[in-house]
Amino acid sequence: MSKQIIHTENAPKAIGPYSQAVKMGNFLFTSGQLGINPLIGKLEEGVEKQAHAAMKNLGAILKEAGLDYANIVKTTIFVQDLADFAAVNAVYESYFEGAFPARSCVQVAALPLKGLVEIECIAALGE
Repeated sequence: MSKQIIHTENAPKAIGPYSQAVKMGNFLFTSGQLGINPLIGKLEEGVEKQAHAAMKNLGAILKEAGLDYANIVKTTIFVQDLADFAAVNAVYESYFEGAFPARSCVQVAALPLKGLVEIECIAALGE
């Protein structure tokens, strides 16, 4: 099985030694996406805007791999404060039509760049 690195200029560049995503077999594994606006290279203001940016960044990576949100089978959401759970849920829900992926959401002590939310996913490459 060959490993293919996925990269797009439409999502933020990695801020460390990792790839935006790796395609292996029938799956795509993304790295966690912070709420960075790739046009300015900075975090958006507030948890809702950061959640939207993180989801849009995932969408850009998925698109580069020929996929979309419907291909996501599992997500993990990291929040700096679980008090933001409802706000992040509302944003997250807006990117799916019905059949939601499996998901975990955890509060963490800190995120890179002092982000408020980070989202990663696993997507399947077919039916």
